[in-house]
Amino acid sequence: MTPKHEKQEFVTVLVRDPRTQKEDSWHSYIDYEIFIHTNSMCFTRKTSCVRRRFREFVWLRQRLQSNAVLIQLPELPSKTPFFNMNNPHHVDHRRQGLQEFLEKVLQDALLLSDSRLHLFLQTQLSPEDMEACVSGQTKYSVADAIHEFASLNRRFPVEDEERKKGKTGGDSDSESSSSGLGPSDDSISCGCKASPASEES
Repeated sequence: MTPKHEKQEFVTVLVRDPRTQKEDSWHSYIDYEIFIHTNSMCFTRKTSCVRRRFREFVWLRQRLQSNAVLIQLPELPSKTPFFNMNNPHHVDHRRQGLQEFLEKVLQDALLLSDSRLHLFLQTQLSPEDMEACVSGQTKYSVADAIHEFASLNRRFPVEDEERKKGKTGGDSDSESSSSGLGPSDDSISCGCKASPASEES
């Protein structure tokens, strides 16, 4: 007997909480929180939260395009010389454009199969480290990097509880807690904080 209503897969992505970060004494940039909640089998983690800046989105789009040449990728919000990071309208317009970009990317099965996309959305690895991981030049796999980032970034107590139950009980939706990585190095760092308003730069 097959169930009449199969569980529909979903992926929710939110780009939110823009923050100004100091690069050095002269330069600042804005990064954005990317929150993912999903039940899709494509994702290693069902909830995640990272922070990314605009230039990392540009890198992601270039890499996705080079690996899927027959697909017309959605556009990013245009990089304009008139962008003012102190103007809330400019910042929110860019945030909306980044969210629309990710929403469209996550609807394409071919793009969802790209490991760079998952590392971008579910770890804080730099573009260089993502490339190294995908090309097998690191001691850890893509799944290891995502699990290690999740273990360092305990923002989602519900998922942590489900994982603990999975160790002792038989929660089939929980995920493995072994990362395969030894002590963490600087290539994986914590992203989002427990309280979005707790840090100002």
